[in-house]
Amino acid sequence: MLPQRTRIKICGLTREADLDVAVESGADAIGFVLYPKSPRAVSLARAAELARRLPPFVMPVALLVNATPAETEAALSALPQALIQFHGDETRAACEAPGRPYLRAARMAPGFDLVDFATQFPSAQAILLDAHVEGYGGGGKVFDWSLIPANVPRPVVLSGGLHAGNVIEGILQVRPWAVDVSTGVEAAKGIKDAALIRRFCEAVREADARIADSET
Repeated sequence: MLPQRTRIKICGLTREADLDVAVESGADAIGFVLYPKSPRAVSLARAAELARRLPPFVMPVALLVNATPAETEAALSALPQALIQFHGDETRAACEAPGRPYLRAARMAPGFDLVDFATQFPSAQAILLDAHVEGYGGGGKVFDWSLIPANVPRPVVLSGGLHAGNVIEGILQVRPWAVDVSTGVEAAKGIKDAALIRRFCEAVREADARIADSET
């Protein structure tokens, strides 16, 4: 059996230098925030410009929040290789309408039925778990990981307040398919810190190594 490898998504990038460090550090996916109200938002033209720097096998992700069909279509036209991340209140029909692979974000809070939520989006590539904060994500808040049931019917992406100091614990406890970080590798909103990106990716690899050691 192959050892587990937790995939890494770094979100909210706005600069070439940050993107390059993320790729060099081993990121599997790079998220571009196309939600104008976010302090990490980039225009479609800017997102496309940054995405063109990505090497093969590093996935661009287009983060949308309650976008109109026309806005979604424009995003996919500008970023034809992108995975869509629906991070608002989108219905299953809205997520499936573009006919493209997508992630569906879930805002975790006590009493939230994650299994029922994931069942409503059977076509999602994965369910991204974020903290329930004012607005739509990017709050850098950790939620209670014990709220995550073991029987979620889709792969899970762990997000919400992750950083190099807690991602090992999160991976060991949750065993997610992937982790997603934004605030935890920033010097300021939308401005990443190269050392924090490197440390985060190293911590993910350490967590994977611990899991592999425990299973041998």
